[in-house]
Amino acid sequence: MNNILNQIGIENYIFLSVILFSIGVFGVLYRRNAIIVFMSIEIMLNAVNLLFVAFSTYHQDAEGQVFVFFSMAVAAAEVAVGLAILVSIFRNLGSITIDNLKNLKG
Repeated sequence: MNNILNQIGIENYIFLSVILFSIGVFGVLYRRNAIIVFMSIEIMLNAVNLLFVAFSTYHQDAEGQVFVFFSMAVAAAEVAVGLAILVSIFRNLGSITIDNLKNLKG
């Protein structure tokens, strides 16, 4: 596996991760649909997980890959709970835009 990392280079993994994280930040900041925001957060988490795996392979240590495994499990639970909340909000309001969710305060 380290041979593949030497051929591709860790710089390319870092570059790809930065691009994915930037796309996620753009989606969170500029989109109004709550599902798109959740997808953008997932893209950001996957960018970080990609870096964990790349550096774990680079240093030949499995701790980063174990952390990614638990991180993905928590992310899956977060998506399930988040989508359940969005379905409930959609049933009550008929929309899931971020601007309409501001009315749920207090």
